[in-house]
Amino acid sequence: QVQLVESGGGLVQAGGSLRLSCVASGRTFGSYTAWFRQAPGKEREFVANINWGGGSTTYADSVKDRFTISRANAKNTIYLQMNSLKPEDTAVYYCALKYGIAGRYDYWGQGTQVTVSS
Repeated sequence: QVQLVESGGGLVQAGGSLRLSCVASGRTFGSYTAWFRQAPGKEREFVANINWGGGSTTYADSVKDRFTISRANAKNTIYLQMNSLKPEDTAVYYCALKYGIAGRYDYWGQGTQVTVSS
């Protein structure tokens, strides 16, 4: 069983930065971890993911060159550094984990709210 706990959300002005953290417990070796987000009235969307070794990352076009996903396996923590934030980045951000490059994400955190004011 895996548990994911996100933190680091908050209120920030447009152009500002935030760093989200996701602490994982349980079996995480070899996993892929991702950040998703869901804005009010919209479907949940993929933001970024990273493999266990940290050498492979993928980003949504909407956040490329502004967000950076990274991980510190010694701390069982995955980060999402968000720079140049825009009002449209406002959403609840979720951490998710799966095993294997294909397939769905089976484990989800409770989410952390990010609000970007204009």
